[in-house]
Formats: sequence, C-alpha cells, structure tokens
Amino acid sequence: MPRTQRDLKLGYSYHVTTRCNNREFKLTRHECRQVFLYALKKALAKFQFKLYALCIMSNHVHYLLEPAQAFIESPKAL
Repeated sequence: MPRTQRDLKLGYSYHVTTRCNNREFKLTRHECRQVFLYALKKALAKFQFKLYALCIMSNHVHYLLEPAQAFIESPKAL
C-alpha cells in the first residue's frame, strides 16, 4: 500500500532522514560521500529547495530543508 502524500507548506522547514539499504554502513568512505554530495547538488539544481543543514552519518543522512514550491516530489528529490 503506498504512503499517503505529504502536505508540504511554503515557509516551513522540514527535518528529513534517509538511510542506506538494509541499514548498511555505505557512507563511511570519503569517495562515497563525495558521490552522495554530487547527487545532492544535482537534486538542488533540479528541484530548487533550500538546504539549511546536512549531516552525513555512516548509514543515514539528516537534512533540514524548505521546499521552494507548495509541493515537491520528496522521494524523487532526495
């Protein structure tokens, strides 16, 4: 069953977390983090959201972001 669509509002910031598949420690190497940051820059350019904070852990990532539109396709953006 699909998840219900999130109601994202303009002017609000959201704490978003994502984790690696199977909770594996995939972001431990510097090269892996650089590839991740490259992908994040591409998403920023495409979806135009504001990224206030980013914390890359070894198996998950925290973001503090604000959508630039009332609705962004959050799974596709991140």
